[in-house]
Amino acid sequence: MKRSLALIVTLASGFVLSAAAQTPAATAAAPGPAKIAVIAFQVAVAQTNEGQRNFADLQKKFDPRRQQLKVLSDEVDSLTKQLQAGADKMPPAEQQSKATAIDTKKKQLDRDGQDATNDFQQEMQDVYNALASKVYDVMQSYAELKGYTLVLDVSQQQSPVLYASTSTNITKDIIDAYNVKSGIPAPPAGATSGVDAPKPTPRTGPRQPAAPATH
Repeated sequence: MKRSLALIVTLASGFVLSAAAQTPAATAAAPGPAKIAVIAFQVAVAQTNEGQRNFADLQKKFDPRRQQLKVLSDEVDSLTKQLQAGADKMPPAEQQSKATAIDTKKKQLDRDGQDATNDFQQEMQDVYNALASKVYDVMQSYAELKGYTLVLDVSQQQSPVLYASTSTNITKDIIDAYNVKSGIPAPPAGATSGVDAPKPTPRTGPRQPAAPATH
């Protein structure tokens, strides 16, 4: 069942798992000591083989728009330099014409850049949500198997965890477990260069992945 990102992060940051083993009701044993693990959940999602592949594919999808924005940005820079260099030699009407052209292209650049950023963020969020729900299921099964009663997400901006020993960090274990379950091979070396893991936003709203540079 698909979960929203907010639900996934909330659950992943403090989900109390059910007891791994239950004795008959008539002879129920007293609960044992808590066993706690920590995970950088966003990192785990992004660093799975599937995550690296999907995020790299999304970057490639937006490359043409990124290139279009760069061309437009270069045009604005070129026209601006021309106007500055020849302002004292141009008639006022020509200066005004070039200034108007520059202003028009700047507005187009801002508008197209914002549209590209919004579209990228939305698609990145969709990719992250779909994968995060599957990684969460693997994490839950792993925690139950290992007897963890609490898993805390240390990738939150306001994580309550001040210290955790490396032995309690299950991030790599979950990445490895998910890679085995998905059967997706690791991407070729260099195939994911420049692809950032999704970055958190304040806890009051859904986490938004990083957007690509537009100009």
